[in-house]
Amino acid sequence: MINILHIGIDDTDSPDGMCTTYLASQIVNKFEDNGIELLDYPRLIRLNPFARFKTRGNGGVSLRIPNDDKVSLAKQIVLSEVEKLSMFDCENTNPGVIFYDGEITKEMQDYAFRAIYEFLTIEEAEEFGKSVGCEIHKFKKGRGIIGSIAAISLPLDDFTFELLAYRDSKNYGTKRQIDYESVYRMDKETFPDTFENIDYSEGYIAIEPKTPCPVLYGIRSNTVESLKKAKEIVQVEEPIVDWCIFKTNQHTDMHIQKAENIASMNQFGCYYVVGEVKNRPTIIDGGHMFFFIKDESGEIECGAYEPTKNFRKVVSHLRPGDIIKVYGGIGEQNTFNIEKFQVIELNDIEYKNPICECGKRMTSAGKNKGFKCKKCGRKIESDDKVPVKISRDLKNGIFYETPVSARRHLSKPLCRMIFTK
Repeated sequence: MINILHIGIDDTDSPDGMCTTYLASQIVNKFEDNGIELLDYPRLIRLNPFARFKTRGNGGVSLRIPNDDKVSLAKQIVLSEVEKLSMFDCENTNPGVIFYDGEITKEMQDYAFRAIYEFLTIEEAEEFGKSVGCEIHKFKKGRGIIGSIAAISLPLDDFTFELLAYRDSKNYGTKRQIDYESVYRMDKETFPDTFENIDYSEGYIAIEPKTPCPVLYGIRSNTVESLKKAKEIVQVEEPIVDWCIFKTNQHTDMHIQKAENIASMNQFGCYYVVGEVKNRPTIIDGGHMFFFIKDESGEIECGAYEPTKNFRKVVSHLRPGDIIKVYGGIGEQNTFNIEKFQVIELNDIEYKNPICECGKRMTSAGKNKGFKCKKCGRKIESDDKVPVKISRDLKNGIFYETPVSARRHLSKPLCRMIFTK
């Protein structure tokens, strides 16, 4: 059995540039130049999307190599590249590197899931890392050790792949020269093996980043073969200086925990929970839409935010009494941010004034005075409205999701929910 050295790296980028995956790709290149073998694809592990102090994509990377006579050189390469490429000028960039020699224990796996489900501190991560024998390297505050330990420890029962192509540094910050027609062609020929390529409702090219980072484009897929085919189809009009395929927990819903009830959920956690719609969704200035769900334990406000675009129209069809299962996380304002929802049971009954024998809908005759007909003058003493079955725009059992342009890295799209079944 091969003795493995696990390498974890996180928190090297900033909103102004860099990408930890690019740094990893440069390390991989130097490993190859020095005859250092990778035992698997580099791993890109996304953590809790609602964590405070998170990096731009809140993802750490990990590499696995044989623990042989080249380990010292490998460590030297990793630390040198982190020192050379990290965005140290940014106050919130605090890289961390982890080296770990040995088997990944159940204890370490549990830590990794905590990093996805919860908010962990640097102190917690450092104490845990030392307790299991990690070699820890902190740069500045070293917040990156949180994600680095998780990146080496997380089991991947469900996973996807992402191919990332990188730009020449002289083009950073400029418009990416991607032939959009070729992206549409690629999507047509490779979907659903590849996914999240285009948001057709918005005309949004999702493989193209919108930040000044080294990534030219990123294509996501269930298989490596489809990624290589997709790369051959996509055309660009600027140099690709490097590319790398990562094995990742993206689009697996790995961040989602089952909540027993509404009261059991915590801020910054990610859950699915079943509740009854309490009120009609309303939209506020800025385009955000809100409504409440409730159960026997309490209630919580749910939000469909402006960037979700037409998803808000779907949400607007919800009405009091609907039973739904919502997926998402609880943010700074203690609002449940919806990533998708499933209709469990629609309330398709509405209570209306009775219809008179003459065929006209009756009106109230006053409080506790029953109903009257304006057409024929007939009156009835009962104040009881009658149930009327109504048609609904939503359907029982169906999932509804945010558009590609607003989807989080970890959220599993419906096309993958079908695939994994």
